[in-house]
Amino acid sequence: MNPANHNLLHRINLLNNIGISLSTEKNSDRLLEKILLGAKELTDADGGTLYLLVNESFLKMEIVRTKSLNFAMGGTTDTQIPFEPIPIYLEDGRPNDKMVVTRCVLEGRTISIPDAYNSDEYDFSGTYAFDKKTGYHSQSFLTIPMKNHENDIIGVLQLINAKDSASGETRVFTEEDQQLAESLASQAAVALTNKQLIDGMKELFDALVKMIASTIDEKSAHTGNHCRRIPILTMMLADAVNRTQKGPFANFKISDDELYQLETAAWLHDCGKLTTPDRVMEKSKKLEMPIDRIELVKARFEILKRDIQLELLKNSNQSVTDAITGDELDQKLKKIEEELELIEKTNTGAEFTPDENIQAIASIAEQYSVEIDGMKHPILTKDEIHHLSINKGTITQDERDIINNHIVVTIKMLESLPFPKHLSQVPEFAGGHHERVDGKGFPKGLTRDEMSVPARIMAIADIFEALTANDRPYKSPMKLSMAIRILDDMSRTGHIDRELYEVFIDERVHLDYAHENLDREQIDL
Repeated sequence: MNPANHNLLHRINLLNNIGISLSTEKNSDRLLEKILLGAKELTDADGGTLYLLVNESFLKMEIVRTKSLNFAMGGTTDTQIPFEPIPIYLEDGRPNDKMVVTRCVLEGRTISIPDAYNSDEYDFSGTYAFDKKTGYHSQSFLTIPMKNHENDIIGVLQLINAKDSASGETRVFTEEDQQLAESLASQAAVALTNKQLIDGMKELFDALVKMIASTIDEKSAHTGNHCRRIPILTMMLADAVNRTQKGPFANFKISDDELYQLETAAWLHDCGKLTTPDRVMEKSKKLEMPIDRIELVKARFEILKRDIQLELLKNSNQSVTDAITGDELDQKLKKIEEELELIEKTNTGAEFTPDENIQAIASIAEQYSVEIDGMKHPILTKDEIHHLSINKGTITQDERDIINNHIVVTIKMLESLPFPKHLSQVPEFAGGHHERVDGKGFPKGLTRDEMSVPARIMAIADIFEALTANDRPYKSPMKLSMAIRILDDMSRTGHIDRELYEVFIDERVHLDYAHENLDREQIDL
């Protein structure tokens, strides 16, 4: 094989290898660099610039490289390109056809210039100024439009000063150089377009995911806030797992793909609450259904006090004034007021309602009845007693079951979506945040070994956020120390993963989260 053919074969193989590399590159800056550096290597060019077309109106420099000057700007370098984008059209609307790169776009063709200093057709004043400042001599130019699969120009590849491989002298770009560079530019344009499409789809997907949280916010503000805080806390713990240097996770790493899936799952973990009735999700008092029935109870107590006053007056044959001020009446009314106060306090739904309070309410219900419209009515209905007897929070077991059903709905919703391979674990990560490592969670009763590490991370994040949330209508903000004591107990009794809990504490995730998201009064550690 003669040297010329051997060299051509080498360059074609190089072109193929560059094309393969472009098709697998995920980082935008590295992709642009590979395009320019690959074109320079194919054509033995000393310098080059890659421009991208912005809004079909401007060419923006993205990568600049000149080997002999050791000059590198843009891309993965720390040096920003200071030059303003070049307009395709002038302010008066005329085409900016004096610049080589803009003419390349306007006419959609490759422009090869043997010597910039012997060309009167284009404006090279910027090039001359650069050469004067650096001592460089820009001579041969090859400027190629980058056209995608739809034949749309998305950028320009400009190469400068082809070098003779033997002498190192600057030469003119050959027809072979142009053909190979055009082929690379075409492949590069497709690779860039695909990357832009993928990035655009990701941005759209991420926006839709966050829109779900916003939709929940419209339905329930505190639930929407919960959906926004869980991704923050989840990723803080995931990052802590990845950086810990001790314990069982010292050599364990969650991959970038899994981290993205985990963050997506965190945003979507409560999407099933879109189907949860407001009357349950927003229930702030035990008797709320959706109005607070404590007002009906208070009205019955007012009738009760009236009836007692009338009964005492009737039996004593005293004046109204004497009856109202009597010791017996005062004591009875005071007792009734205290009993009503107990009912009102119990109705607020503290973290825990003492058993003696619940028993006292049952006793009150047995003692009194009132007459309304000639009919006897209990001072508290069976349903009211049932709700006031809730010993934790404000919802009954039936209402809790309704709320808990959101996780079943979440899993159904997520499993019905055609997630691509790189998001296939989202349903599992999101659906496991109410499971327990001892197998007593829901909805599937998974054990620790059946749960992935990301799912176990989300379970801790969900509980800690719920404990420390300062915007729940049914409870006061909990102190950080109390939340940690509860979480520690859960880690010892098989509710959450003990090893992950230790990372949570050792890496100070609880403190970092608290200082960013809790009220100052809550932080007592």
